[in-house]
Amino acid sequence: MSESTRELFERYHACWADHAPDRIVELHTPDSVFHLHSGREPARGREEIRAAAAETFALVPDLKFALVNLRVGEDFWVVQWNLTGTSITGAAVDVDLADVVFVENGAVKEKHSYVDGVAMQAAMSAPAEIA
Repeated sequence: MSESTRELFERYHACWADHAPDRIVELHTPDSVFHLHSGREPARGREEIRAAAAETFALVPDLKFALVNLRVGEDFWVVQWNLTGTSITGAAVDVDLADVVFVENGAVKEKHSYVDGVAMQAAMSAPAEIA
């Protein structure tokens, strides 16, 4: 395992955990790509990536990431997450996500996020249940 790539993963995850789009994009290459594979076009470049991250936090303001599994190589990491929180509709979010991240010159070059789209769509469209 590459220690520098592992250290980048730790810093990058901290930015996501802190809901800090400006800090997230600082760790991307200028020509980086972030693709949330949910039927949307990839975000290209730091400005689009910043906007995509900010939109994520707006949709689930209390988003939390629970690490399930992590594999780190010389110039990549693959990680499984369980995402939880409350969507802007008030519905509970409990979604599985896998990230495949490619690193170039100590920065994130590509981030591909594969989300359980059915669970995410349900959380975004369903009103909160009243007990």
